[in-house]
Amino acid sequence: MTLPELNRSFSTDEDCREILTRLRWPECVDCPRCHNRNVWWVQSRKQFTCSECSYQFSVMTGTIFNDSHLPLPIWFMAVLLLVEARKGMSAMQLKRTLWGQHKGSYKTAWYLCHRIRAAMAQAERPMLDGTIEMDETYVGGRKKGLGVKLGKEAKEVVIGLRQRDGALRFFHAEDARRGTLAKYIRENISEDVDVLITDEFPAYKNAVGSVKHETVNHRSGEYVRFGTDIHTNSIESAFSLLKRGIMGSWHKISAKHLQAYCDEMTFRFDRRKCPDLFVDTLRHMVTADPLTFQNLTAA
Repeated sequence: MTLPELNRSFSTDEDCREILTRLRWPECVDCPRCHNRNVWWVQSRKQFTCSECSYQFSVMTGTIFNDSHLPLPIWFMAVLLLVEARKGMSAMQLKRTLWGQHKGSYKTAWYLCHRIRAAMAQAERPMLDGTIEMDETYVGGRKKGLGVKLGKEAKEVVIGLRQRDGALRFFHAEDARRGTLAKYIRENISEDVDVLITDEFPAYKNAVGSVKHETVNHRSGEYVRFGTDIHTNSIESAFSLLKRGIMGSWHKISAKHLQAYCDEMTFRFDRRKCPDLFVDTLRHMVTADPLTFQNLTAA
């Protein structure tokens, strides 16, 4: 989907509602409360009414779009911009693109971005198998006003798992200790995985359990084991993409919302070859639970 195609196909609220309705109810519209399929359309309110419980609802009710006052074409434009930006797009850039330099609200753009990310986070994530690379990295800036680099203990830990030539997982973790690593291995890697490849970090040795485990020793200058395909270059490349997004696009993100940005990056990465990425994202948005501003900003 390109911007010209988006403008031609979804320039009106009616066009947007039509595709959202097809994505949310592929077979037949049913009531979100009682699941009755005998409903009728109220044109003046742009809502459905259930004949059984009299509940009035729209295609946006109970979804990421819930209670939004933004025009749907603006929503669609924002979705396209986010899914096509390989390194992500900041809320400030989205605001300037959609409303211009002196119009619109940064808070509105920020909330809009996070609602799209929330839908991405609720997408199904099957277990990884085959050849898996695992590594950890540390993200964080400098002490304000001092320009002093923070040590690892003051930064945030991101654990990465990548199936060779396949899906990617990023997790904002409390630490990189053995128990934490074992938890992510257990929850994301299938039991019949071929091999798990890590670097020489000692915590991996006992975290992998019964999984076949290979390592590369970066400290000794080994990055690819000679004559084999044992390396962690794929997950390190994915970390590089994440960090370029943080430094070059988002610039500053809080530890509280770091996982949301990781989810956005992995959602887009896993679907990088998907020809209908835009429509697939909309499909997740009309099936995901709502995200209120109060919950998003809660302590």
